[in-house]
Amino acid sequence: MKAETEASTDHDSNRIAPRDKAEILAQALPYIRKFHGKTIVIKYGGNAMTDPELQQDFAEDVVLLKLVGMNPVVVHGGGPQIEDALAKIGKKGEFIQGMRVTDAETMEVVEWVLAGQVQQDIVGLINVAGGKAVGLTGRDGGLIRARKMKMVDRDDPSKVYDMGQVGEIESIDPSVVRALQDDQFIPVISPLGFGVHNENYNINADVVAGKLAEVLKAEKLMMLTNTPGVLDKAGKLLTNLSAREIDALFADGTISGGMLPKISSALDAAKNGVNTVHIIDGRVPHAMLLEVLTEQAYGTMIRSH
Repeated sequence: MKAETEASTDHDSNRIAPRDKAEILAQALPYIRKFHGKTIVIKYGGNAMTDPELQQDFAEDVVLLKLVGMNPVVVHGGGPQIEDALAKIGKKGEFIQGMRVTDAETMEVVEWVLAGQVQQDIVGLINVAGGKAVGLTGRDGGLIRARKMKMVDRDDPSKVYDMGQVGEIESIDPSVVRALQDDQFIPVISPLGFGVHNENYNINADVVAGKLAEVLKAEKLMMLTNTPGVLDKAGKLLTNLSAREIDALFADGTISGGMLPKISSALDAAKNGVNTVHIIDGRVPHAMLLEVLTEQAYGTMIRSH
């Protein structure tokens, strides 16, 4: 219900009385002041990325954050788009513990979809909304150095899976991102890394967003998802969690599947200097703006302590 009322007031803002509009803007001021000049890393995925209206909302949010003096950095995924492209060549995606197995043929598709189609769509959306977006992959400016990932079985540590060209991050050199930020650009990053012999690696976008937030000493890491946030076993939203509470949710199986890499990255970021990590519902119009500029929680916030 909340999302519906949010949507209706949002897309018919002419009905809001001028005085109420002024009140809304005034309430945002302390947050604008607090986060001015700070970096906010945004992991963009899920419905927010495939629904045209939500795409536009997202682009407007990113541009507004930039205009009021924050430094948004976008890291995007592209799971559904990769699945569509693989289906066209008759391949079926294979996942182990929430991660995509990537053979050489799949890698070509992943590169073409992420660095081509998806990245350029996002850059275009932000530019049309009035921003100046620039697309990057891990190769640009030597941004993401990676090595082949060894995926150990969660239940049997002696068992190791070959994930193909799936990488884990060796190091991130954020100088190209900093240079763009300082020049009023909005970086849009595809989660592709390169190895010591210039080989390509597909890296989980949640992992890239988390590590980038750490290296950039971001104020916030925001992950847009297709869920209201982290839910307990009864399906109730957990709005505020500490690192210790999350470890318990891993242990009892409350957090599983595709949420595993997301929450693990969120937790690492929270433990390594990122002030707050937010897992927010990308299906709510302007959820990101509401999360940054209002008191209302639109998902799960993870604290380091």
